[in-house]
Amino acid sequence: MAAELNPGAATAHPPRAIAALPGRSARARLSAYLRLAKVGMVDYYLSLIVVWSLLAAAGRRIDGSSWMTMILFLLGEVCLVSAAVAFDDVTGYRDGSDAANYGRDASVRKLARKPLLAGTLTEGAALRFARWALVVGLVFWTTALALAPHRPLWAALGVVAAGLVVPQYSWGLRLGYRGLQEVFLAAVGWAFVLPLHGLLTGEVSGLAAVEAFLFGLGPLLFGVYSNTNDIAGDRAVGRPTVACLLSRRGNTVFIGALSALETAVIVAAALMGITPWWSPLALLPVAAARTRQFTVGMVRGDVLRGRLIGIRAHRILVAALVAANLLSARTA
Repeated sequence: MAAELNPGAATAHPPRAIAALPGRSARARLSAYLRLAKVGMVDYYLSLIVVWSLLAAAGRRIDGSSWMTMILFLLGEVCLVSAAVAFDDVTGYRDGSDAANYGRDASVRKLARKPLLAGTLTEGAALRFARWALVVGLVFWTTALALAPHRPLWAALGVVAAGLVVPQYSWGLRLGYRGLQEVFLAAVGWAFVLPLHGLLTGEVSGLAAVEAFLFGLGPLLFGVYSNTNDIAGDRAVGRPTVACLLSRRGNTVFIGALSALETAVIVAAALMGITPWWSPLALLPVAAARTRQFTVGMVRGDVLRGRLIGIRAHRILVAALVAANLLSARTA
């Protein structure tokens, strides 16, 4: 989602995609909708694995109600993110930013990933998909709330707030165009961990808060590399990202500070006794990946490769968190 919610450079008059042919096979239409939903970008959906491992670390038994809550919450995540990225594609198509960005960078960002530009879907079809995905996602989350074993007010409000806010990155409130882009990318990750943990346990632990914070930093730490690549386009369509507002050096310092913050939180949590003393050692591969990401993306200037390393770093983080939680459960 982080990368897909950055249309990129803009043109004044976007070329209209060829209308989707009515004779297309059902398989071809399904493929186009899956590309519109960006189902391959699973990074936010890994939140479920993190929450499950947190339950294991706390020695919590997962009963049928908890499993149903987790499954419904995940399905709601998928639908809401699909709605957000579909709305974002429509916005990028209308303002011309996707046409310019993918035309300039087609070898890296495949045109087929943008069904509106490729002509495999019409604008109307994309909008209908986004609206239905939003409705279905809200139904899934409402059902998850109804079946949850616990419903603390803060967790319920977190679910409601996320359901209302997630689809409005570049639609409705257009939060990504109001200087909240970076906060949005991280907050979505936080919202996919902490509220669900609250619905399953009725509380928020220090460990859950730390891991939710780290999880949210992941999409942000590859989203800022996309923003760096898309400075010209974001400025053209009025998207005030940090990369647009700061100088090149300032943006580099900002990204470096975010990378250092991740490591600082990992170390501080261990020193404060929130996580086991050995947690920083278990998460060393994450720090190594971040160092390489920053070196390649910001020092050497290969920004899009840095973004790809950042995606891998986030997945390494999730694997390390889950492994650490399961090890804690075994040694408790």
